[in-house]
Amino acid sequence: MQNQDVDINDQKFEFSSRTDQKYKYCSLSYDDDDDCPYSFFDDHSFPPLPMFATTSVERRKLKQQQTASVVGSLRYDYYQQTCPQAERIIRSSVRDLFRKQPRIAPALMRLAFHDCFVEGCDASVLLDSADGIHSEKESPPNESLKGYDVIDIIKSELEEACPGVVSCADAVVLAARESIVLAGGPFYPLKTGRRDSMTSFAEDATFELPSPQDDLAKIIESFSAKGFDEREAVTLLGAHSTGVVHCKFFINRLYNFSGTKTSDPSINSKFLSFLKSKCNNSAASLMSSASKSRPPSQLISASPSPSSVVVQLSSTLVEEPAIKMDYEGPGESFGTLYYRSLLQGRGILFVDQQLTAGEETKTWVQAYASDVSLFHKDFGSAMMKLSNLGVLTAPMGQIRRDCRKVY
Repeated sequence: MQNQDVDINDQKFEFSSRTDQKYKYCSLSYDDDDDCPYSFFDDHSFPPLPMFATTSVERRKLKQQQTASVVGSLRYDYYQQTCPQAERIIRSSVRDLFRKQPRIAPALMRLAFHDCFVEGCDASVLLDSADGIHSEKESPPNESLKGYDVIDIIKSELEEACPGVVSCADAVVLAARESIVLAGGPFYPLKTGRRDSMTSFAEDATFELPSPQDDLAKIIESFSAKGFDEREAVTLLGAHSTGVVHCKFFINRLYNFSGTKTSDPSINSKFLSFLKSKCNNSAASLMSSASKSRPPSQLISASPSPSSVVVQLSSTLVEEPAIKMDYEGPGESFGTLYYRSLLQGRGILFVDQQLTAGEETKTWVQAYASDVSLFHKDFGSAMMKLSNLGVLTAPMGQIRRDCRKVY
């Protein structure tokens, strides 16, 4: 079959055939073609974006030099010969678990971001501490990460079908994509063939991941270091449209903003009262001294199959006072409430509200608040780019049988 170049916004995106590629993907991943969200080829396509694999300063130059060749070695349907049902297994597992516990969707989105933003999409965030390995899970920004058990479930299904074939790194980014679709966000195509890191990067995670308290300058700096511009930073933070945020991450905005012992003046007054009703100052502060050894709560009953398997959707911390990001309830399109709220001074996290503090970033907040289709298209493109950050491909890395440890 001859290749066909598709013109997209004056750029070229090469696929064998628009129709054939669509149904080829659907046949591999979906039981019913009617369920396939591959509108990518029907309505619009995402242009190839420049990929940058930057981390700490001393590795940045080498990573950038390697990125083009590494990303080029990824491909669509990478597992077609070795595990053709791989993406179908991941999709089915995520959907089965989502029906029982919708909270897995934002958990898997955040897990993918935290993995990819630190040394690239290499599943390093999944590793437990061991000899020679200081787990990223133990770095402060990752203490509230969840979804590890979900990846364990997915990986066990993949190992049963195709032992030693599908990487944990691919499982993380593909599971995040399915979660985004389930949360009402866009579908986007992903190449596969990532390999798993043989080490973890706890120190990098501590200093490289964006903080909930970052101001606009720091936000731009953090994302720029990974090759994202201001528009893409605004886009990716739209993932905060869903999920739960613990009060400790914004309690200072309510009671002691910048050490003033008053509230952040940028918060809408009525919204401030609402937040204070959900996050009592004394109750939230108590959580900092809570024991981290408390057993996590089991949210789904045990069984060998994903349809009724244990999902301990918990972090290394105990349950804390929190608020849903979609506090007005379900029904809002993915992204719409988030950006409208920022324009009304109702951003929950300081890092979110800061997006309205700059001329360019505010322009994109306004655009996404009024055009969810534009946001979905940009979000899909940005997630494609994020999912290709600093990936390892053969012969680098390994395929872990257990995502929590190297062999």
